[in-house]
Amino acid sequence: MVTTTGRIRRVIGNWKLHGNRVENAERLAALKEAGPWQAEVAVCVPFPYIPEVALALQGSRIAWGAQDCSAHESGAYTGEVAAPMLAEFGCRYVIVGHSERRALHGETDQQVADKAKRALAHHLTPIVCVGETLAERDAGQTDEVVKRQLSAVIHTLGHCISQVVVAYEPVWAIGTGRTATPEQAQAVHARLRRQLQAATEKADLISLLYGGSVKPDNAAALFAQPDIDGGLIGGASLKAAEFAAICRAAA
Repeated sequence: MVTTTGRIRRVIGNWKLHGNRVENAERLAALKEAGPWQAEVAVCVPFPYIPEVALALQGSRIAWGAQDCSAHESGAYTGEVAAPMLAEFGCRYVIVGHSERRALHGETDQQVADKAKRALAHHLTPIVCVGETLAERDAGQTDEVVKRQLSAVIHTLGHCISQVVVAYEPVWAIGTGRTATPEQAQAVHARLRRQLQAATEKADLISLLYGGSVKPDNAAALFAQPDIDGGLIGGASLKAAEFAAICRAAA
């Protein structure tokens, strides 16, 4: 769905480290049955399941993607998965810079930017995640943190920044049951939009997603904000009925 602003509404599920072959098949079947939706819908799944998910979703209106990719094309990088490998299996999206990757694997802003660049080189749409911790928010550093994180990507991609999706995910609201109010989320999204406007004439066409304990009961209020174009959904994406309800709310 393209809104009156010209931006695409998107709802992207992030399964994180969850799933098995039986559960995945049941979840995907239920999602296909519940759709289609007016928003563009996708699921980003663990690497081993990408081939089966691709097969299950082939011919449907649900896209698929990965939760990370290497900044390298190929080489002696044990355990890494390269963007061209993901492209071979029809992935449309790849998440880069998720807060869990930054916190648990020490990913830097520049590494995230390099991953986004590599993804674009293979016609994948990177979902670039930015967001602050609770300590950073309490210290009044939200603007500084998200600006720094996005600046690295803008600097690295140049005019290609218009081809990414940006997801604001306050770390303090991920998996905690807490969520930013629609007004809090909109305030950060508006700042991100202004930063993008300074970098590209196409900033108003870039989808900005909110990620942080989005549920069916708060999705509509979040998605009604002028600079929130959908969501990057974690826990709720594992429950087909909840995820479908969030997808409906994006309309």
